[in-house]
Amino acid sequence: MSTTADVGDAPYLDISAHDFSMHSESVRNARAASFYARTNYGLAILRYSEVTQLLKSPSLAQGSARWPDHHGVHSGIFYEWWSKNLLVLEGDEHHRIRRLLNPAFSPTAARRLEPQFEAIAQELVAAFADRGEAEFVHEFAEPYATRALCVMLGLPQDAWPFIADRANTIGLALSVSIKEDIDKIDQAVQELYDYVEKLIAERTAAPSDDIISRLVQFTDSGDKLTPAELRNALVLMLFGGMDTTRNQLGLALQTYIRNPDQWELLAARPELARSATEEALRVNPTTTWVTREAIETFEFQGLEIQAGTTVHLLTYTSGTDPLAYPDGDDVAIDARNRPPHHTFGGGMHHCLGHYIARADISVALPILARELTDIRCPGGDEWLPDSGNTGPIRYPITFDKRV
Repeated sequence: MSTTADVGDAPYLDISAHDFSMHSESVRNARAASFYARTNYGLAILRYSEVTQLLKSPSLAQGSARWPDHHGVHSGIFYEWWSKNLLVLEGDEHHRIRRLLNPAFSPTAARRLEPQFEAIAQELVAAFADRGEAEFVHEFAEPYATRALCVMLGLPQDAWPFIADRANTIGLALSVSIKEDIDKIDQAVQELYDYVEKLIAERTAAPSDDIISRLVQFTDSGDKLTPAELRNALVLMLFGGMDTTRNQLGLALQTYIRNPDQWELLAARPELARSATEEALRVNPTTTWVTREAIETFEFQGLEIQAGTTVHLLTYTSGTDPLAYPDGDDVAIDARNRPPHHTFGGGMHHCLGHYIARADISVALPILARELTDIRCPGGDEWLPDSGNTGPIRYPITFDKRV
């Protein structure tokens, strides 16, 4: 039996190195050699079968709660919000809050929003389609993701620059450089707190048919969100609802720039939009790993995992594992019967907003494919680190307008 103290024969990955890449040969070689690797932040689980099993393990709890502490942040506005939001809560408290929030993120809610998502995507693409070039993040991915979020929450469309800016700043907290940026992260959380407090007061005084009004009503019922829970949940929606969708849109476009035959297939068969979305999520996810922490010492496939060990379940390597997907990271939007990927996590911490995120992306991709062909990136692109949550910061593209 191996233990977390004597796994020296397992591959080692420095996942905080500035040049670390999930797509590197060192990561592929590690997966070929072993189902797990050692890292500077605990263990990384690399293969599909083992990730699938451990996502449901009662011996593992959500591991993101200690992220600020691991990086020297032990107090402050962000720290308090992070420690109390749904991402890190466990047990009965997690189940109660999630149950109250679930109706806002149902498949029915997602389908109802799709016509408005489509109108936003068409408007944004029309603004640059004739130019033959665009900066994709700032001209499409970021405004689309944030404006779609505004639609979902019943917010005015002109609120999107404020929300995007604060969400971008809070996103710095997911980097290993969190301590360097904590002052501005704290300020961004406080500004979103102030914003949602105003929204709550407005919806309390004059309810309408939107998610925030419905959630406000839950604070007045017997089975309720407390005011603090509602505030924390809304800040999480404003942050997470923009950040991950923006990143994933950029990664999806990168996927199809590298697979132009599949882009042309999507343009010809827009009914494959859902499958095109799933393929991009599988082979190029913004969330490259899901973090858990061992709450007890347990054995898994001959490996003894000590209580307190951080366990990263790698979504990218599991989603392209040739043992589960014989064609690895080859993209085929008309493929059938693929095993479900784990980009949205799993178990009790499966992403609450996955139906909305899937709707956002599957609406946007066929509209882009309908208008743009021969898409290229001429250079000048900038990216978040290829670990944790990744995606383009700047993504210049050139293209031909489809005729």
